[in-house]
Amino acid sequence: MALPRMKPQDGVAWVTGASSGIGAAVARELARRGWTVAITARRTDALEAVAREAEGLPGRIVAHAGDVTDAQAMQDITETIESIHGPIALAFLNAGIASRQGGAIDAETVEKVVAVNLLGVAKSLFAVQPRMVARGRGQIAVNASLVGYRGLPGAAAYGAAKAGAIHLCESLRFDCKAAGIRLQLINPGFVDTPMTQGRRFPMPFLLTVEEGARRIVDGFERGGFEITFPRRLAWLLKAARLLPYPAYFALMSRFASRDG
Repeated sequence: MALPRMKPQDGVAWVTGASSGIGAAVARELARRGWTVAITARRTDALEAVAREAEGLPGRIVAHAGDVTDAQAMQDITETIESIHGPIALAFLNAGIASRQGGAIDAETVEKVVAVNLLGVAKSLFAVQPRMVARGRGQIAVNASLVGYRGLPGAAAYGAAKAGAIHLCESLRFDCKAAGIRLQLINPGFVDTPMTQGRRFPMPFLLTVEEGARRIVDGFERGGFEITFPRRLAWLLKAARLLPYPAYFALMSRFASRDG
């Protein structure tokens, strides 16, 4: 069954984690392409600033503040968006946080990162998915990371959450396809956002946030399962997944020693 790729005339787009970085840039890019975009994050003032940036664009951005770690809030927000603006045709689930650079990894850090980067994705996804199932159509895109491909030095909490998001999408794709929903997985490399600025480790092939957003929205329109960039870095990390543990750990230990 060929799954439709959603267009602005099919409904509205919903973007979580849209107060800054990739989420805000994707919201702007969607508005440039004619979408009405409902954006969600915790900070109302930041969301309203992003919405003002869309003035004069073919589409528009509207703010709906909420915390992705609150399942009921996500249910309420999707209900509000659809009652005011129409059906959510495209959902870009992007909310995420990074662990403190140089901080010791502990259970509290893992819990905080997983609560947003994995459970927040799940709570957002399961708020919008049943609505799309009822309509028999829709498009959901989850922002994970190339860091989720395999364990990297200094990325225990962030990488574990993103690996979980990758696994979640791979598993749910079967159910979503059967229900007429296009589920996509986004695995970007390094993008110049507040989350990456000031990081001390090497960030090869660093992209501007605007270029990253264009590639993501182009991927929405193409419709393939995985949207990944830059290709060179993605293929290097895909190849690294094939290495046996001794070779992989020997390779990665070089990066760990550089970071230290």
